[in-house]
Amino acid sequence: MSSNTDINIKKLQSTANIIRQDIIRMLAKAGSGHAGGSLGMTDILTVLYFKILKHTAEQPNNRYRDRLVLSNGHICPVLYATLARAGYFPLVKLKSLRQINSDLQGHPHKSSLPGIETSSGPLGQGISQAVGMALAANMNKQKHHIFCITSDGEHDEGQVWEAIMTAHKYKLDNLINIIDYNGIQIDGLTKDIMPLNSLRQKYEAFHWQVLEMNGHNIKEIIKTLEKAKNIKKPVAIIAHTILGKGVSFMENQYAWHGKAPNEEEKTKALKELEDAK
Repeated sequence: MSSNTDINIKKLQSTANIIRQDIIRMLAKAGSGHAGGSLGMTDILTVLYFKILKHTAEQPNNRYRDRLVLSNGHICPVLYATLARAGYFPLVKLKSLRQINSDLQGHPHKSSLPGIETSSGPLGQGISQAVGMALAANMNKQKHHIFCITSDGEHDEGQVWEAIMTAHKYKLDNLINIIDYNGIQIDGLTKDIMPLNSLRQKYEAFHWQVLEMNGHNIKEIIKTLEKAKNIKKPVAIIAHTILGKGVSFMENQYAWHGKAPNEEEKTKALKELEDAK
């Protein structure tokens, strides 16, 4: 007999699979966009919006909500699809990704859609925005959390480390930075382009609490995120992910960082995902 926990895990896995299919269809129709990182972060976004975040689609600006800042905004297809599946806007809007005058721009824009907390584009700025939001919440004695999603590659940016120092200075115990650690950037492997060495040791040197997790194990994601919310200091979660997760010919291939599937590739990818249900 399956437990309620097992049923909930399976439901989240099923939702993640559906969101991956949404992403493939969106990108194929648009003819451009970022497939790899979007697919790689689907499990984590699914858990956040359907299990962890304190939020409601009916009241997207509720002052008591948790906030999510997507610093690596180029993976916005996964955010758009997740928000739509969570009820923030009609699913039909997903078909307009990257179209002229569409609300679904190539990077998120705060005033375009409900549920989008910040505008993003240049890498490295999201964690600074999240630090500011976390500091403001503490100053106002509000209890919500600020979740930030950053890429491993954007840790090449100096601004990231300035923000990390600031988070420690102001003891931002309501800030959780989830790092999409897939080891791949737009033109190759992170270790070849700019080695990060031990990201754990670097964050610990700046007095953050560091957790690590398998970014595709739903149960582990839930456990890690719930633990992070109870830690009384800034938390960095190193999420070990696979670029292009769920589509075999995209997985771990840096060419799919910023590439959309054509019709043939869309059909092949959707079949794999449907067969994996």
